[in-house]
Amino acid sequence: MKSNPYITLYDTPSSQSNGWAPSIWRIRLILNYKRLPYRIKGVELPDLDRTMRSIGAPATSKRSDGRPVYSLPVIVDPIRSPNAPVVLSNPSVISEYLEIHYPARPLYPDGSKALQTMFVHYLHDNFLRPLLPIMIPLSAQHLTERSQAHLFPPGQGPSNPPLTGPQREQAWAAVRENFNFLASVLDKNNGDDGDGTVVQGHDITYADFALCAILIWIERVSPQDIWPRVRTWNGGRWNRLMDRCREYMD
Repeated sequence: MKSNPYITLYDTPSSQSNGWAPSIWRIRLILNYKRLPYRIKGVELPDLDRTMRSIGAPATSKRSDGRPVYSLPVIVDPIRSPNAPVVLSNPSVISEYLEIHYPARPLYPDGSKALQTMFVHYLHDNFLRPLLPIMIPLSAQHLTERSQAHLFPPGQGPSNPPLTGPQREQAWAAVRENFNFLASVLDKNNGDDGDGTVVQGHDITYADFALCAILIWIERVSPQDIWPRVRTWNGGRWNRLMDRCREYMD
């Protein structure tokens, strides 16, 4: 008996059983929200280029010498066309594809697509920037030994070691400032028949999953240090958003 097809979502194996990468969690949240059948398939960093070429994944950029660069997430979707599965990379491209071709439980209220796209662009080009020097070294520690060895060959340490002392405090101040600014914007939804927790004020949308994916990254990578700080900021707003999204984290 032939089994029903399901989407394959490629992720990097880590010491976290449910993963932590925010770009991949954005897609996982959408798949869960839309109740689409899928499985996670791990690919170690040393195998990434070979594996992506073998499945025909689009490159996400090119090196200076013209060679393709592959990155995750990548999905393979045989549901719509079992004989010619759709293979996509780039979280924004994947998100739009899922919304167009699986319109049940929509993520974009009428007329909000452009604004939500701009919001997510802000998250990844501005909001995340001061958080990266803190989170990336911690995230690397959660990769498998084989992937870590690929990133840091013998005799070579991380190019971006964890911040310490005044540098760390300066980075934290910038992170807090960005969270405060975002909270002040989202607070404008308060009193508009919504609790102000989610971006659109009422129902969960694509923008919430992009933001929540960043919070999941923080919670999974630093549950004892960074997440306990962030969850209490701005009156507990970020913890409330996580609670709204938790049913889509399984």
